[in-house]
Amino acid sequence: MTTGAILLAAGFSRRFGSIKLTAMLPGNTTVLASTSRLLQNNVDELIVVTRPALFDADVFASTDIPEQQIVLCPDAELGMGHSLACGIRALPAHWDACLVCLADMPFIKPSTLQQICSRADRSRIVIPAYQGQRGHPVCFGRDFFTELAQSQGDTGGRDVIKSHPEQLDLLEMDDAGILQDIDTPEDLPACQ
Repeated sequence: MTTGAILLAAGFSRRFGSIKLTAMLPGNTTVLASTSRLLQNNVDELIVVTRPALFDADVFASTDIPEQQIVLCPDAELGMGHSLACGIRALPAHWDACLVCLADMPFIKPSTLQQICSRADRSRIVIPAYQGQRGHPVCFGRDFFTELAQSQGDTGGRDVIKSHPEQLDLLEMDDAGILQDIDTPEDLPACQ
């Protein structure tokens, strides 16, 4: 099984007030650098989807993401679904499963990613949960890639999940990080 990750990093940070991917975290690392490093250390391969304006603004300068792993999504303003579809269409043919990860969620434990990857399967959707609440990242098997490539708007992979309840694998985790994202500057100290 080759399990890669798509890191969705094309958002507009409207509630944050500035580009939250460049916000600093403890350890003097940016949100984007922290999240991408977490994934690089725990999945087989990584693709990062962003919009051209963020790429041109040197948002990636603080990361060690090779340029060939960055996919530009020109219609990212139409919603997360478009970014997801763009990333899915760029996947290498040898991937068996894919974690769909959000760039503003750097607090997930490495062991959580490892457990999700260990349950990856071509015909399953693995969803982590914390105290009964579903979180991220969600791992989609290869069987769902064609449907995910049609994603639109802000629903991301939710429609695909709803269409395949019999293929869901809910994985209860002891990791509140699967629910912690960064929406406003106030979320930074609360998560430290």
